[in-house]
Amino acid sequence: MTQSKWVVIPKLNPTATVRLLCLPYAGGSAAVFHRWSDRFSREIEVCAVQLPGRSTRLQEAPFTSMPLLVEALASALHPYLDKPFAMFGYGMGALIGFELARYLRKSSGALPNHLFVGGRQAPQIPINSSPSYNLPEQEFISALAALNGTPTEVLESPELMELILPLLRADFELAKTYIYRAEPPLDALISAYGGQLDAELTREGLEGWSVHTSAEFKVRVFPGDHFFLHTKQLSLIRAIESELAAS
Repeated sequence: MTQSKWVVIPKLNPTATVRLLCLPYAGGSAAVFHRWSDRFSREIEVCAVQLPGRSTRLQEAPFTSMPLLVEALASALHPYLDKPFAMFGYGMGALIGFELARYLRKSSGALPNHLFVGGRQAPQIPINSSPSYNLPEQEFISALAALNGTPTEVLESPELMELILPLLRADFELAKTYIYRAEPPLDALISAYGGQLDAELTREGLEGWSVHTSAEFKVRVFPGDHFFLHTKQLSLIRAIESELAAS
């Protein structure tokens, strides 16, 4: 399996029995999952999705429309769906993974055998916060700082902020302008993960994902805030690996 501009495979593993397609949070890139291959068993090949507007695709315009992104992503991922696959999406990536699974069901009949969603409440539950993507620059930076996911040295660097602000605004717009439309549940297992101290995510928000599967559903809460993806990375990977082995 060759890599493409859409997919980064940190460690090619042709003998793997399942591919894990990983979708990052707003502002994130495939680099978020760079070390995951070293921590999963040989049964799992980690395939990190590289969205436009970041890293090696910095010169490409990021998407601000979910339907357009999902259509392009489904086409780009087609060569990677020739064996059983699962998806892990975090934050914005959880929404993308969910909509991608529904799009694939309609367009090709392909379905992940397991959809993992983290750091994001169920898509049918409205988020009661004002849009931040179109705030004046300093207000937008303050909103970023409150999320506790951007390093202080980045927030305090005018040069770095000039580089990443357009991407962050685009990603926030993609997530905030997302419109949920009801469809039948997926015939795929869903696991919803959250951080115990995530002020933006409730147990009810996680449980809400249950209506989107006709198969098994699980919820797990990890110690930490919204970015437990980083602070509890090994525990998260072990949970995913255990559930993949059981599915």
